[in-house]
Amino acid sequence: MKSLKNLGSLVVALSFLLFSGCASSRKAVYFNDINKAEFTAQVESLEPVIQSNDLLNISVTSLNAEASETFNTINNNVVRPTSANNNVVNAAGYLVDTEGYINFPYLGKIQAAGMTKKALQDVIKTEILNRKLLKEPIVDIRYMNYKVSVLGEVAKPAVLTIPNEKITLLEALGLAGDLTIYGSRNNILLIREEDGKKKLNRIDLTSNEIFTSPFYYLKSNDIVYVEPNKTKIANASATRQWLPVILSALSLAVISVDRLTR
Repeated sequence: MKSLKNLGSLVVALSFLLFSGCASSRKAVYFNDINKAEFTAQVESLEPVIQSNDLLNISVTSLNAEASETFNTINNNVVRPTSANNNVVNAAGYLVDTEGYINFPYLGKIQAAGMTKKALQDVIKTEILNRKLLKEPIVDIRYMNYKVSVLGEVAKPAVLTIPNEKITLLEALGLAGDLTIYGSRNNILLIREEDGKKKLNRIDLTSNEIFTSPFYYLKSNDIVYVEPNKTKIANASATRQWLPVILSALSLAVISVDRLTR
């Protein structure tokens, strides 16, 4: 019986060694070609454009706090989006409708989609002044659904909500627990929607070009996908190929040892 147990342990150990890949250490390291350098990121405007279904928090303040409060009551109304775990949560704010409009107190329907936050702030402020509703109003707008998704070969795939509306690719990967040893570091896929079209972009984390890439800073609703590297694919293929053989050999060994011990 002891021989049977030892044999089983030996087979398991050999199987583990067979399937354990040896990934290149160079491919597992970020920024291989960097010694000491200084980079100026070629960043596009980080100001995102408002889109349909965006959830906005819009607050209006002025010297007359009581009069200003009438513009903020809708922020207390409840919109009920669904969270990532399918739980219904309460969130106050202005939901941009499918036609791109929001309904603002006293001002009615305002076109929001296609505008930046600053442009919408200016529109609301100008309308309030023109109608003499407040003196020296201050309009502040924040996104309530600014998020990016990180999927694939990372420790903790997740949809990340970004309160400060600014995040780099490296920060997003860090929040997702970093790449696993099987993540392809030189072929990260970034999916970004622009002008109603999904655009696919490839990023190499082993090169210093990441710091000057226009995709270094992520935008709302970006999807980052880390593909498995060749080691992971080879291991999966080897497992499918050799597992039946090993199981058959193990069964035969168990039967043989059992007969010998009788």
